[in-house]
Amino acid sequence: MERTMAVRVGELTFDVATAGPESGAPVVLLHGFPETHACWRQVMPMLTAAGLRVLAPDQRGYSPGARPEGVDAYRIEHLVSDVIGLLDALGIPRAHLVGHDWGANVAWFAAAWHPDRVRTLTALSVPHPAAFNWALAGDADQQRRSAYIKAFRRPGVERKLLADDCRRLRASFGGAVDSSLVEEHLRILREPDALTAALSWYRASTSDFAALAPVTVPTTYIWSDEDAYLGRAGALRCGEFVSGQYRFVELPGVSHWIPEQVPQRLADEILHQVSTA
Repeated sequence: MERTMAVRVGELTFDVATAGPESGAPVVLLHGFPETHACWRQVMPMLTAAGLRVLAPDQRGYSPGARPEGVDAYRIEHLVSDVIGLLDALGIPRAHLVGHDWGANVAWFAAAWHPDRVRTLTALSVPHPAAFNWALAGDADQQRRSAYIKAFRRPGVERKLLADDCRRLRASFGGAVDSSLVEEHLRILREPDALTAALSWYRASTSDFAALAPVTVPTTYIWSDEDAYLGRAGALRCGEFVSGQYRFVELPGVSHWIPEQVPQRLADEILHQVSTA
């Protein structure tokens, strides 16, 4: 059964959904935007049924106790430190890491910078940052898909995204996510300063992402061919930036919202990856 714990990491306190036996191999699930830990709700029971210990935090800006002010507080080094700090706080030497969307970015960096703490990596939708930035720089299709990023960096866009009962944020899910889950995500983002904090992830990102070193841990990258935001060009180059064991999984007919849309398939792929360690 899923339960929520408050985990102190430095001066911040994270809300972390957890399930499964404490003796099980730990798996950390990192959500994207505009989601919360609830995106993993259908996946978690399938992982715990296999004996895994699952931890799904509401990340920096999403947890009310971990919502610092200022764009610099959301630089990638802080987001990665949160993950390592979570492991430290819970006494976990190494964990299997799974990330979707922005959570995948954090997972890629964590695996590259802290391979001693990451047993395996399963990245959803977003490829290795070097592959993504290559596509963003030269692939017209990816440039079109990523046009929203510039809008997210503009001051005041929060008002537009929250207007009309979050109409634009709702539309981003394209009907692929159950309305009750969408409501749970939006409930968090409506909290004071929460959406600004979540958008600060975009505002703090830089072209330095392209310089991330290859990942050495066993890695599965999962991409869906109906993803509105991530195109095929970067997905196909992803493997060039993994020097360890690598597996590419393409999901036909699936949108960007992999955890919510195909939880069983995703759980199967995570379990396959975990079994390799």
